[in-house]
Amino acid sequence: MIEQVSSSALAELKDRLRRRRVHRRLSMTALERLAGLGHTTVSRALNGPAVPSEATVLSLAACLKLEVEPLLELRRQALPARAAAADSGNRTAPPGQGEVEFEERYRSYVERRHGRLSVVGLDLSRPEQACWPLDAAYLSLEFAVGTERHPSADSRGHEGARGPAGPQVRIDRAEQALAGRQRVLVRGLAGGGKTTLLQWLAVSSSRKELPEQLGHLRGSVPFLLPLRTLVRRGQLPGPQEFLLAVGCPLDPAQPGGWADQVLAAGRGLLLIDGLDEVPWAQREKTRSWLLELIAAYPQVSVVVTGRPSAVPDGWLAGHGFTELTVRAMSTADVTVFATRWHAAAAAGAVSDEERAHLADLEAALKSAVRSQRDLARLATTPLLCALMCGLHRDRRGHLPQRRMELYEAALSMLLVRRDRERGIGAPEGLVLTEHQSVQLLQRLAYWLVRNGQTEMDLDTALHIVGEALPTMPQVQSQGDAQTVLAHLLARSGLLRSPAADTVDFVHRTFQDYLGAKAAVEARDLPLLVRHAHDDQWEDVVRIAVGHARPHERASLLRRLIARGDRTPLHRTRLYLLATACLENATELDPVVRQEIQERTATLLPPRSTQEAEKLAAVGPVVLELLPGPENLEGDEAAAVVRTAALIGGDAAMHLLEGFRDSSHAPVAWELQDAWNRFDTHEYAHGVLAHLPGRQIVHVTTLGQLAVLPALPPPIGITAEGDLPISELTASLSAKTEFLRVENNPSIQDLSFLGSCPDLRHLALHRCLNLTDITDAHQSGLDGLSLFGCTSIDPDALQHLSGIQHLSLDMALPNRRLDALPVHAELAYLFLGSTTCECLALEGISRWRNLTSLCLCAPVTGTAELKALPRLESLSLQGGAERDLGDHPVLLPQVRDLYLGNWRESADTPTLDAVARTFPGLRKLTISHYHRGHYLDLGPLRGIPGLALHLDGPGNVTGTEHFPEELITRTPRPRT
Repeated sequence: MIEQVSSSALAELKDRLRRRRVHRRLSMTALERLAGLGHTTVSRALNGPAVPSEATVLSLAACLKLEVEPLLELRRQALPARAAAADSGNRTAPPGQGEVEFEERYRSYVERRHGRLSVVGLDLSRPEQACWPLDAAYLSLEFAVGTERHPSADSRGHEGARGPAGPQVRIDRAEQALAGRQRVLVRGLAGGGKTTLLQWLAVSSSRKELPEQLGHLRGSVPFLLPLRTLVRRGQLPGPQEFLLAVGCPLDPAQPGGWADQVLAAGRGLLLIDGLDEVPWAQREKTRSWLLELIAAYPQVSVVVTGRPSAVPDGWLAGHGFTELTVRAMSTADVTVFATRWHAAAAAGAVSDEERAHLADLEAALKSAVRSQRDLARLATTPLLCALMCGLHRDRRGHLPQRRMELYEAALSMLLVRRDRERGIGAPEGLVLTEHQSVQLLQRLAYWLVRNGQTEMDLDTALHIVGEALPTMPQVQSQGDAQTVLAHLLARSGLLRSPAADTVDFVHRTFQDYLGAKAAVEARDLPLLVRHAHDDQWEDVVRIAVGHARPHERASLLRRLIARGDRTPLHRTRLYLLATACLENATELDPVVRQEIQERTATLLPPRSTQEAEKLAAVGPVVLELLPGPENLEGDEAAAVVRTAALIGGDAAMHLLEGFRDSSHAPVAWELQDAWNRFDTHEYAHGVLAHLPGRQIVHVTTLGQLAVLPALPPPIGITAEGDLPISELTASLSAKTEFLRVENNPSIQDLSFLGSCPDLRHLALHRCLNLTDITDAHQSGLDGLSLFGCTSIDPDALQHLSGIQHLSLDMALPNRRLDALPVHAELAYLFLGSTTCECLALEGISRWRNLTSLCLCAPVTGTAELKALPRLESLSLQGGAERDLGDHPVLLPQVRDLYLGNWRESADTPTLDAVARTFPGLRKLTISHYHRGHYLDLGPLRGIPGLALHLDGPGNVTGTEHFPEELITRTPRPRT
């Protein structure tokens, strides 16, 4: 019986790995390269009789994007009984009594240490008590969960084609976004709640009270490691040094090897906070440290946080990390936060009158955020929401409208007004004016900014304050550096001491604000410009523009764009940063403003998918610069929509609503494709319900499926994932003509077509369990697409007698087209790269009514295309054009030719050969994505009236031979 279980588990493990490789369309060579494994190792892991090693399974799972735990469980079941016991014992050896007792002490410490959260402005009279219990403070925010979308082979040629491949994003609350994920990289803006999330995970796991979705983390032991503290020590710590590195007083009592045992047993939970707080020079070192930990302890769970621009996309790709992005708070989130903030404030109220006043303030604030767009734009993170709540209370219902004003008012509230207006004297025997406090604090902040740190040694802070005192005699007369620093820590509400020997700001935003002020006052404009490409300095530069006097502001911005002019590597970021700075430039020389706008004109609005993705990578700052739909060309409008959708959030949603009335098809396509990036109901009713004309709707969740009846009947639906086919077909209306189903393992046959009499085109992509397609014969389909459905027997295609449009990406017997048993009068035929591989086209002439043909890989036998008198449209991609050069053939009937990823070389025909082969061309599309490649159109000048569409950034010559109106380029060149 044990042998049967072992054999079955091993077969299942290898089958999952093989199917996933096919699903991701990875060759064995590509898989070996991505996994970093040898050919023999990968081959044996997928097909051999032996159980692969744990390290091999982990590497394959990471590059195939499979959940690790189910695979490891299958591996454990596949091991022989003795080996399984040894394997299990090696990883989960029971701890001794001493280790158990210490672990419980440590859990209690983590719960107490991280169980409360400081909240700005909650208690102005007693800032040291301005904190919530974490249970009340924690707000489960929304995350954008990125997954890979596989490009469709049929990207051109029929109504079901999709646009260029791009990331698919699902929106989940934090617990669901983290569910089942062993390794996660969380990106979020300053004040976005990243640290609070880690605190909540640390406390919940210490209490053993994690929610059901996070069952994979139950029993884990958390290690909360702020990188700002670790990098200050120099050498990043090993497991036995974790507690010492973060100043945990329990470190001396730690049993020898305890941390190693916890991590080796797979019970460790590493919560690594603040990649953006690591200087650029040390980030690669930090990455290596993290990957070494993972290599040593492959079963450890890891959550890493950082600002969006701290590390590039894919920084931890290939190591099993899922990237999550914290979304801006929605109006509903702001409402919940305001309720909790005022409830916590009311808990400290001394009278019923004060509690009633707080209730009135709460209602007024919620109303203001809903009705005033400027306030809603500010309330995007928990930090900004807390500032607004505190200021709203302090100012009795009045709030600033701009972010700089918000920070300035917050400083005034925290530094002076709270003590003066509450009648608090000098509890530390020291009285500082607002100006004096700011001068001292900005010296501390500027030291941190210049040194790329977010905390400093206590001795360094004392030295900085001590250096300032001789220039401030009124302060020096009241106490020494230690007294003054103690006062700032106790009364400023901005500074704190997270450990006995460290000092930092309560939030990075205040450090950046004060550091920028100090930089301007020190006339360090060249320093700001020199670091402007660094994400750690982005907010400092923007705020510095607000602090600067008009002539300083002009100088700073001129220097910024000048550096962009001479630095191609950072040009896009520097130009866009300069443009974003204009928001804080209340007074600016119009010549400087024009210079900035001229630079930005080369970037905005975007005109292509590539430009949109490049802009979106800069981050949310781009949203403030994107134009609305007015006066935009069609390609610009579509690219703006794509940029905003890639960034996401409420601000992006508001921008997209402005494009919903566009009649331009690519704009509608991008709006449809963005549904996965936003709240299902909000986006459906705010955008999709207003789109003109009949659309193709993309569905990936049951929630989206449930909303479909409330939308205008679409002409087509694409559904991705394991959605119940019965619910999917029930959502089809009488006007739905096209259905595409992707990655749905529940589909085994096409019996559901009986309930879809109006369906005209069906596309099935990577439905791996589909075996029976006989029901297609009895349906009213005139179009069928089968891609990656590897279980279908090609002989089953012989029943397709009524099909006119056929798209295939599957291996054919003997690699011959005449073995394809399709007895139908085809008008359109699409053959994907798998079908075309080493394919001979002999036999294609039987479909004499064929008008459109698409080939996606090299083939032979193109001479037989002469026997297709109605072949007007031909698409050649992936090297399919090579046979034309080897075997010249005359195809005068072809009017529309598409050459994908074209590059003239020794292996491909020249445009001279194209001109000779297709003398009857009226339209030629050339996709030439190779930057630096020169495309000479001269050989085509003998074809009269030829319209040319050029897609790609390559260099083009010979355009003078054609009328200007006959040449279009994507992206359009900027004048």
